[in-house]
Amino acid sequence: MKIRKAFRVWQRNFTVYTKLYKSSIAFNFVEPVLYLVALGLGLGGFVKEINGVPYIQFIAPGLIASSSMFATASECTYGTYIRMTYQKTFDAILATPVHINDLVAGEMMWGATKSIFYGSIITLVISLFGLIDSPVIILAIPVLFISGLIFAEISVITTALAPGIDSFSYFFTLVLTPSFLFSGIFFPLDTLPPIVAKIAFFIPLYHLVNICRAFSSGYLYAVRWDVVWLMVVAGLLAPYPFRLMRKRIIK
Repeated sequence: MKIRKAFRVWQRNFTVYTKLYKSSIAFNFVEPVLYLVALGLGLGGFVKEINGVPYIQFIAPGLIASSSMFATASECTYGTYIRMTYQKTFDAILATPVHINDLVAGEMMWGATKSIFYGSIITLVISLFGLIDSPVIILAIPVLFISGLIFAEISVITTALAPGIDSFSYFFTLVLTPSFLFSGIFFPLDTLPPIVAKIAFFIPLYHLVNICRAFSSGYLYAVRWDVVWLMVVAGLLAPYPFRLMRKRIIK
């Protein structure tokens, strides 16, 4: 794999995105803001505080994490599948000196970039709401890239195994939605049975939520192991998207 060629794939996707970004932002940006307003202000009228923090301020950092996850997952499932199957973009790219590994790496780099982009937008929005207490939140940006790689790896693996585009509904319903609900975004997991907290430890979004929440309050040291966990998992998952996509494309 050559980084330069992978970057060209990333660059191609970025160029296309600059022409279509308005419709994409509507999907990935408006929904988290609606959650923030509806739950933070609506439900927050009944749930005043959690762990000494106003409810809307409790959920806001978690929405940074979830927005980045859904943006990457959408790009590396539906987006990747459409480019591979319907638009035949992969065929055109592979007709050039770009290797399959370069192509897959470029797709995942682009997915991780979307994680940074949408996470940063939501960070800006909740900052304007006055829900960020510390400038340390800026350090979440490189973490969003690492977690974005994990979400991209999982999504590309799903794309390589999916028999059809309709299969992604299972991935979003059975994998991403439970991650969204049980990663500590809307309530502390210690209110649930202990087994739920143990399962949540293996959910990447759980660790990203912890990091975003800590950084928004100015705490760094408390989530050092969450950062390490994300880095280790990103490395462990890395070979599988390449192997499975190679098997999918070369039949």
